[in-house]
Amino acid sequence: MPRLFFVYFLVLCILFPCLLLTGCIGVGYRVGAKSLFGQDIQTVYVPVFQSEAWNRDIAERLTEAVCKRIESRSSYKVVSRPTADSILEGQIIRQNKGVTIVNNYSDPREIQGTLNIQIKWRDRRDQDLRQFDTIPWHDGSGRASSTGYLVAEYGQSELTMEQQQIDNIADQIVGMMETPW
Repeated sequence: MPRLFFVYFLVLCILFPCLLLTGCIGVGYRVGAKSLFGQDIQTVYVPVFQSEAWNRDIAERLTEAVCKRIESRSSYKVVSRPTADSILEGQIIRQNKGVTIVNNYSDPREIQGTLNIQIKWRDRRDQDLRQFDTIPWHDGSGRASSTGYLVAEYGQSELTMEQQQIDNIADQIVGMMETPW
């Protein structure tokens, strides 16, 4: 008798979550990353971000990071054609760096870099998909900013500082693409 009870209990523990999960999916509930992103958009086209920055390749690196983040963190598929369901355009507005800490000999010990971008996410009918800010900009675009630090004593370089900024902004952009609650 105790052995039979154990078998029933084991079957119930395995079967109940499966039934619960299939019931929720059948009703239309979404699980995982799909619950954060809208179902009306399936594909996103991301052209290379425009840039007026002094660093020539930062726009390509930022575009690549954004595409990778969209693929890994969202339910959207990045495609290479402008006929996608939506288009995510970006422009680097400003990139600057300045010395924040110097030693007794006026050598830079810490450098702070800032990267500011502007993005616009539109559907095929050229309508904005998200109102990014509570106080929207005149053109409906959203803005993201990231600050990175370069400390040479820790083995950092300008590339590591820029990569920190790029990764942070790519995360911000995918976060902005989430469906508001």
